[in-house]
Amino acid sequence: MMDSKQRIANALKVASDTKVFEMGGGVSSLAPEVFKGLFPGRKAKVIADINTWPALGEKVFSLFQEAGIPTEKFIIWEKEFHAEWEYVEMVDKELDGGYIAVSVGSGVINDLCKLCSHHHNQQYLTLPTAASVDGYSSFGASISYQNSKQTFSCPAPVAIIADIDVIAAAPKEMTAAGYADLAAKVPAGAEWMVADLMGTAPIKPDAWHVLQDYLDDLLANPEGVAAGDPGAVADLFEGLTLSGIAMQAAQSSRPASCCDHLFSHILDMTHHRYQGKLQSHGFQVAIGTLTMCAVFDELFKMDLTKLDVDACVKAWPTLEQEQQRAVEIFKDFPAPTLGYDNITKKYNDAATVGEQLARFRDTWPEFKEKLQGQVYPFRKMQDLFKAAGAPYDPSMIGVTREQLRDMFPIVQLMRHRMNVLDLAKRGMFYDTLVEGVFARGGAWEI
Repeated sequence: MMDSKQRIANALKVASDTKVFEMGGGVSSLAPEVFKGLFPGRKAKVIADINTWPALGEKVFSLFQEAGIPTEKFIIWEKEFHAEWEYVEMVDKELDGGYIAVSVGSGVINDLCKLCSHHHNQQYLTLPTAASVDGYSSFGASISYQNSKQTFSCPAPVAIIADIDVIAAAPKEMTAAGYADLAAKVPAGAEWMVADLMGTAPIKPDAWHVLQDYLDDLLANPEGVAAGDPGAVADLFEGLTLSGIAMQAAQSSRPASCCDHLFSHILDMTHHRYQGKLQSHGFQVAIGTLTMCAVFDELFKMDLTKLDVDACVKAWPTLEQEQQRAVEIFKDFPAPTLGYDNITKKYNDAATVGEQLARFRDTWPEFKEKLQGQVYPFRKMQDLFKAAGAPYDPSMIGVTREQLRDMFPIVQLMRHRMNVLDLAKRGMFYDTLVEGVFARGGAWEI
């Protein structure tokens, strides 16, 4: 396998926004000089939360002051919060007056600094404190706005300084969450392959190869991740960063997520709690990832060379029928127009559906083999999550299997991104596919 330095160097060549990526023990000490080089003469605002301030924020604040950089701090003192619009408004105010954001924290702090820096038409620097998400280096920020989890278009940080001493010392559940978020790129990649064959989202080679070529190797040591081994955590953090850079190259989150993340979005939007606590993005994504691996297991049992394309085309609903279905499915959802809006964007007419299905029918044996080379079987992924300390059953985040099954219609419709469930709807095997996941002997047997 190519060494880490070369992988990072190659990734930075295709990154649209990030110019500096320093990773290693103690590299947080480099932050002031990096800041001076990128933002000469500017003022810094160190932004952290109640946990990340003592973990690293206070040290960074002192380093900046000692380096003669005019620096102030803003700390979010709530013990529990998500990336919601009220915090965007707070951070926006903190950056007024010409301050450059120095994000010290995990995914939420970084997303807030990312979007607010974009609002101020400027770049920012991030010092991650946990290998918990792939959003540090990603294009776009995931924020809850008007009862809907939305990805806002905004540039990634210009510099990432990843102090592995700090990151490896983060709570183990955060590192396990990051492992699950990285593993989500396995089924997400398979769904991108499906969308590529459908002709709706062509694979962009730069965005694909920057991570997918190394993904298996970067996921290969879940035991080390669980133990907080610095080398294993460094591999994990590198993978998460490469994922974000893939999103920069694609100018989209397509390389990093599909249905696997939508289960998490539903839980966020419905304010799901377990044992009184909001569940982390990565823990929610773990269950979405396992579920989509199970979906592909069921897909591989099917012989799509026998698809009756003409019958599927004849039965294909009109846009108005699909819109009405979406209205019914989302009528009690916090964002009731979400399904209607997105099916309107991704609806294809019957002739196009026929062409799409014909491609799957005619190439299925070869394409199935490619998909099987990409996506892990459910049991393999479940064993990896057990070893890494990530959730491996929905009950571990307070979700029943019945609740999970009931999310499928929402997942299929809640984004305009084409997914494997859209393929199943077109091919009239959606019910068989989903029922197989929850049937006797299925992955999530009820």
